[in-house]
Amino acid sequence: MANRGPAYGLSREVQSKIDKKYDLELEGRLVEWIIAQCGSGVGQPAPDKTGFQNWLKDGRVLCELINSLHGANKPIKTIKSSGMAFKQMEQISMFLKAAENYGVIKTDMFQTVDLFEGKDLAAVQRTLMALGSLAVTKSDGHYKGDPSWFHKKSQENKRDFSEEQLKEGQSVIGLQMGTNKGASQAGMTGYGRPRQIINNNP
Repeated sequence: MANRGPAYGLSREVQSKIDKKYDLELEGRLVEWIIAQCGSGVGQPAPDKTGFQNWLKDGRVLCELINSLHGANKPIKTIKSSGMAFKQMEQISMFLKAAENYGVIKTDMFQTVDLFEGKDLAAVQRTLMALGSLAVTKSDGHYKGDPSWFHKKSQENKRDFSEEQLKEGQSVIGLQMGTNKGASQAGMTGYGRPRQIINNNP
């Protein structure tokens, strides 16, 4: 992990729980997809969590990945190999912004430190899974690899009703609300007035 001493006490316990969420099987599938999507030029990580982190940490592979899902109009114009930490983090941030524009929701996004400092690599996996699912769902011809690697996201089922249909719907009372057939206001008195009780038996 980058420039951090050992974690103690509570922070160590928390880190251990986060680490347990990391899925080695999923790591294999994500690596396979990224290589299929970007080509062998992105290399191959060492097969463990640290290897996965080091492979993605400078942001280059991530930027290549998001660009490969866009065809000619690539969101990230220049991808550079740099040993400088701030440049690497900048590229991770560019990937995150492009992924959000692509449609990955905020709750599925990792933070730059999750990857760069290895704080939560399970969150990185979650973002990549969400990205893969979106790519499969879009079916725009840019996804490469086996479509069964990701679940298709449920898509919005938009319906258009005419003005007439909407008006009809307003006059219908759902049966779960009961019925108003046979109801009347007979016997009701004005607000605040005492009710008249008529005794028919002298």
